[in-house]
Amino acid sequence: MGRGIQIAKLFGIKIRIDWSWLLILLLVVWNLSVAFIQLQPGWDTSFAIFMGVVAALLFFLSVLLHELAHSLVAKSQGIPVDHITLFLFGGVASIREEPKSPGNEFVMAILGPVTSLVLGFLLLFLAGLGLDAPAMDPGQPMAFIQPLGPLRTLAFWLGSINVILGVFNLIPGFPLDGGRVLRSILWAITKNLRQATRWASYAGQFIAWAMIFGGVAMIFGIQIPLFGEGLVGGVWLILIGWFLNNAASQGYQQLIVKDVLADVPVRRMTKRNPPTVPGDISIDALVEDYIIQTDDHAFPVMEDDRLIGIVCLHDVRKVQGPERSTRQVNEIMTPRSALKTVKPEDDAHEALMTISRNAINQLVVMEDEQMVGIVRRRDILRYLQLQADDVMPSGSLPTQGGGSLDDQNR
Repeated sequence: MGRGIQIAKLFGIKIRIDWSWLLILLLVVWNLSVAFIQLQPGWDTSFAIFMGVVAALLFFLSVLLHELAHSLVAKSQGIPVDHITLFLFGGVASIREEPKSPGNEFVMAILGPVTSLVLGFLLLFLAGLGLDAPAMDPGQPMAFIQPLGPLRTLAFWLGSINVILGVFNLIPGFPLDGGRVLRSILWAITKNLRQATRWASYAGQFIAWAMIFGGVAMIFGIQIPLFGEGLVGGVWLILIGWFLNNAASQGYQQLIVKDVLADVPVRRMTKRNPPTVPGDISIDALVEDYIIQTDDHAFPVMEDDRLIGIVCLHDVRKVQGPERSTRQVNEIMTPRSALKTVKPEDDAHEALMTISRNAINQLVVMEDEQMVGIVRRRDILRYLQLQADDVMPSGSLPTQGGGSLDDQNR
């Protein structure tokens, strides 16, 4: 999932939307518009579309409130939260660290679904289901919506979808909220976070595969309780199952990454004395004398034994061929003031997270304003492979930010 576009900042947390959110927004608006036209014959097409847009935006506001509930609990426990991203399958909060105890995990996990359920039942009450609700015809269970005005219709749909969201997230499969609740219970019993995560991840993968097989069955016309049948519903269930399966597996892998790198200093995987380049050579000279002659794709730029920046193959690719003979390295490099750096004794896991969060592939290692070397994404991942082969298959380690293991572009 990409970094997304920041649209707001609440309680110090960046709110972002991923490009895939636009796709699901359009699908939700289209489905709701069609549903409103069918359920409310008195609404013309333009008004039904308008209500569909309003309902879709309010739904994603509900998703945002759900994720904010998790995030604010995390912040209250001293756990940093970078951002919340809305994307194809809803929303996700970028919480940097694992909870410090099973109790913290339980509270953080349960509050999201509770928020959705409380909001959902409140909206259903406001829609009239707790006041002057019209009589329901068993033969046409949705016909009672027709007498409702636009606001009550909107409240009914939003209330229903929030209840569904809350119940779905309580499914005991990691990394759904219910899976995190399960993990907190297993953690409290076993006193072992890794083992609890592994078991909760297995539960998540089992549920995911059940969804995938259920989706296939729906496509072939088999009625699945609560989900129905049909091509569209089946494809959606398969996609949700596929996403949950990947998320469950990656959640366990990421915990292993943190465990393996915990308290490991950056110096253990630092490449010392990397090839450096002067800032006043041409880009052509950089390509011919450095990039082609070595397997390095990132070079510290030095001036009088002082680091002034770093230049990467990615920077070179931005310059058209004819310009490379006339432009210098110091024109395209990332200057020292903009570089992310670490110290030799800094935590390797935090270094990997810094690389991931900033979509880069290396950090300059500095000590007393002197460059010690660079630590690259691939160096950290190779260390992980050497240390973690006993607990996860070779090649299955997450790259923590995209790109292949050997990609060295900034």
